[in-house]
Amino acid sequence: MDREIILADFQACTGIDDIAEAITLLELNNWDLVAAINGVIPQENGILQSNLSSVASQANIYGPHSQAAPAAPPAAPAASSSSSSAFCPALPSRHIVERQPRMLNFRVEYRQRTVEVVIEEGSVVGEIKQILETELQVPVSKMQLKGWKSGDVSDSIVLQSLHLPKNNSLYVLTPDITPTASTSQNSVLQESLNQNFLLVISHREAQRDYNLNFPGSRTIQEMTLAASGISYPCHHLGVCRRSSPANTQEPTEECADVHMVSDSEGDDFEDASEFGVDESEMFGMGTSTGCRKAPLMPENTENEVDALLHFTAEFTTRYGECHPVFFIGTLEAASQEAFYGKARDRKLLAIYLHNDESVLGNVFCSQMMCADSIVSYLSQNFITWAWDVTKEANKARLLTMCTRHFGSVVAQTIRTYKTDQFPLLLIVMGKRTSNEVLNVIQGNTTVDELMMRLMGAMEIFTAQQQEDIKDEDEREAREMVKREQDEAYQLSLEADRKKREAQEREQAEQLRLQQIQKEADDEKEAIRLSLEHALPPEPAEEGGEPISKLRIRTPSGEFLVRRFLGSTKLQVLFDFVASKGYPWEDFKLLTTFPRRNITQLDPASSLLEAKLFPQETLFLEAKE
Repeated sequence: MDREIILADFQACTGIDDIAEAITLLELNNWDLVAAINGVIPQENGILQSNLSSVASQANIYGPHSQAAPAAPPAAPAASSSSSSAFCPALPSRHIVERQPRMLNFRVEYRQRTVEVVIEEGSVVGEIKQILETELQVPVSKMQLKGWKSGDVSDSIVLQSLHLPKNNSLYVLTPDITPTASTSQNSVLQESLNQNFLLVISHREAQRDYNLNFPGSRTIQEMTLAASGISYPCHHLGVCRRSSPANTQEPTEECADVHMVSDSEGDDFEDASEFGVDESEMFGMGTSTGCRKAPLMPENTENEVDALLHFTAEFTTRYGECHPVFFIGTLEAASQEAFYGKARDRKLLAIYLHNDESVLGNVFCSQMMCADSIVSYLSQNFITWAWDVTKEANKARLLTMCTRHFGSVVAQTIRTYKTDQFPLLLIVMGKRTSNEVLNVIQGNTTVDELMMRLMGAMEIFTAQQQEDIKDEDEREAREMVKREQDEAYQLSLEADRKKREAQEREQAEQLRLQQIQKEADDEKEAIRLSLEHALPPEPAEEGGEPISKLRIRTPSGEFLVRRFLGSTKLQVLFDFVASKGYPWEDFKLLTTFPRRNITQLDPASSLLEAKLFPQETLFLEAKE
């Protein structure tokens, strides 16, 4: 099914007026109408148990005018989905829920009055006229209800088949009823000065209609719109080139003569030039002789940022605050912002090219670029950059920038478009090797067509973006593995270095301790040798003095045997034991029985005094 039909059916069934929101919901369900509706409508009543309840629920969804249609069997719901008018899908019975009838709001203007009408979507157009007949005291037969987006409709048309949003604006024309004279003409005129007039101008050569809104206080030279006698709130004008007078010279483009024909009974608008109306200003052509508006961009500007600031300020002055957010910066900076971030953050680049000499410029800006749905969609999905090509110098500079950033093909494409084909909206997508222009949207389009083409570009971009995100994720995963490997390698090197340093410190400490031990051993050996040399010689067994023979048992089980004179001091005995490697500071010298600690006796006492005569067995024991 065509997506425009799906979108219209979805809005008709759900009552969602915001086009961008409806498109988002449909995209989430892959444009499956039934699934999208089921996602919006709450399943309050659960599964219906019978075909009768299923039919009743379908009747609630279709509205009162669809009850006469035969109910499709549950096994073939897809057959109902091809309907193109008053559509609401025939859902399977397990999805059908009861809903309150959708109400539509109409703001109807008639001359100086405004009537608010609230009516069910299942009603017909004639019922609105019946309500207005009561409010306005105007017969239905003399009432023309205008302002329908689909053109004139008959009184028997069901509102649901028009796929209308929730809030709508209409106006009433009564060409057969002459406005009644008022006793307070001045007060009526003063009130009409505050009203907005809709001028529907038919361009016969282009076969297009343009809707222009002007306040009643807008002047046509000597008189205002409110006092000019045109129909309120809507007046139809036709525009075409007027044939040249007697002279055969054709008018140039700068002096194009425009002829306007009014749909009023009089000749007040037979030639708008009689009242000083600048048609080029009305259509946004901005010719050299008729442009009264400040240019969107000064000529021969040196700084692109200043030029775009001026463009944004003037665009806001002309068309209001509701417009796309224009990127303030060079085309290169806009490309960097759109194309060269992370894949998830990239956007499409929309390049808006304006030309004040184009008849479509004013209409495109006011009705397309400033439409809420377009502004919202561009802000969410695009980086919007703008440039004014009205002046040749600015156009030449743009072509130079496009050639530098997008290649000569894009610049040549822009050159091929004529002035009356502007404005242009170039949709550019960034790719790995080069940037690609996906679409060039001309000024002769509608809001719905513009939205669909933007959505089509987004579909292509989204598919490419998903591939870029996948590649980027894989690349980041590889880089992360490499970083982790590098970090692990560095940690391993660091651990090896610390281990090596610890081993070196341990070896150095062992060497130091060995050196200290060696020095201590050397010192002990030196002391031992000095004691050994200082010992008196061992006396002979047979001598004149008393001899004491001592046997000393070492901790290893060996025995030290030596003879001493009985008069020898205990200190000599201690030195003898120390010379054998058992200093008395570390060892005790004990008798066997009775057990005595000889090292606790006075070293100056003799062996006889210590009762170690004539012989004695001693043993060495380490001190605690």
